[in-house]
Amino acid sequence: MSLTSFTLHGRDGAARTGVISTPRGEIRTPAFMPVGTAATVKAMLPENVRATGADILLGNTYHLMLRPGAERVARLGGLHKFMNWERPILTDSGGFQVMSLSGLRKLTEEGVTFKSHIDGSKHMLSPESSMEIQRLLGSDIVMCFDECPALPADRKRIEQSMRLSMRWAQRSRDAFGDRPGHMLFGIQQGGLEEDLRGESAEALTSIGFDGYAVGGLAVGEGQEAMFKVLDFAPGQLPEDKPRYLMGVGKPDDIVGAVKRGIDMMDCVLPSRSGRTGQAWTRHGMVNIKNARHQDDPRPLDEHCSCPACRSYSRAYLHHVYRAGEMISGMLLTWHNLHYYQELMQGMRDAIASGTFAAFEEQFHTQRAEGDIPPL
Repeated sequence: MSLTSFTLHGRDGAARTGVISTPRGEIRTPAFMPVGTAATVKAMLPENVRATGADILLGNTYHLMLRPGAERVARLGGLHKFMNWERPILTDSGGFQVMSLSGLRKLTEEGVTFKSHIDGSKHMLSPESSMEIQRLLGSDIVMCFDECPALPADRKRIEQSMRLSMRWAQRSRDAFGDRPGHMLFGIQQGGLEEDLRGESAEALTSIGFDGYAVGGLAVGEGQEAMFKVLDFAPGQLPEDKPRYLMGVGKPDDIVGAVKRGIDMMDCVLPSRSGRTGQAWTRHGMVNIKNARHQDDPRPLDEHCSCPACRSYSRAYLHHVYRAGEMISGMLLTWHNLHYYQELMQGMRDAIASGTFAAFEEQFHTQRAEGDIPPL
C-alpha cells in the first residue's frame, strides 16, 4: 500500500475538494501553502502558522542551498526539525529563482550555472542536483527541475523551453528514484499556447508523477490571460492526481483558479503584504498606513477571529506600522494568513455542498462593496 495518496471527495463544476495523505499528515484541498522561503514564514512562529489552518508549507531550494546549505540542514535532522514544522513541506526546485537571475546565469542542456545573489559564488543546478538537494532537505513533496521563461515570449522560445523542461522532467524522475512516503510533481509548461501545454501534459503523463503543476504562469501575463490558460490546462492533466498552480496569488486569483480545477497554490503575497501595511479582508485590501485609520477603534474585520482582529484596533495597527514596530508585520501577517486559510475552508465547504457558484458570487459582491468607511 502506498504511503501517499490523493483522494477526491467532491466536485462542483470543475472545482474539486479532496485530501492528499502523507506520512506527516493530511493536506486538505484546495490548499494554500504559506511560503517559508528560508525555512521560516516571515514574522510568524510555526505553531502560529498552523493555527491559521495551514496543512503544508513551501520551502525554497535555491535559497536553502545557498544558506545555510542542504548538507547542513540534513546533518541537523532535516528541514522539518530544523524549522520546527512537523507537518508536510513542499520544496520548489530552484528553477524559477535561478531563471530570474538573468545576467548572473548560463543555461545549457545539462542545467544552469549561476552566481549567488548573496556573495557571487558560482553554483550549478541540474535535474540531478536539484533532486539531491531536496532529498537532503527531506521535503515531502519534491518539484522536478524546469525552466520557466518570463511572459510575454515568442512561441519559438516557449516551445524550446517547454521541450527542455520535459527532458529535465525525465531526468528528475530518474534521479528521484523510489522514495516511499515522498511525492514528486511534474511541471507543465507551454506558456499561453494550448497545443504546447497539451504536448507538455502528454510528456509528463507518460513519465508518470505523483502530482502535476501548472507552471509558467503568474510571470507577467495578467489575470485574464492566466484564466484563459486555466480554462484548458488543468483538464489536460490526470484527473486522479493533485494539480498545483505555482506562485498564485491574490484572493480573486485563487478563487478563479479553484473554479477552474486547481487543488494547490502558494504565494508570498499574504506575508509580504503584512510587512508592508496591507491587510486582505473579505471586503478587499485595507492599507493600514492610511490616515483614515488613525482614530478608528474597529478591528480590521469584525467577522475575523485572528489575534489582530480579536484584540487590536485599526488605530493601533496604524500606529505600530507608522512607528516601525515589529508587531505590525507580525499581526498583519497573521491576519492575512488567517484570511487566506478561511477562504480555502470556505471553498472546500462550498464545493462539498455543491454551492460553489453562490460562494463565488458572495465573494465578488463583498469585494465590490469595498472596505467599510471610518465611523
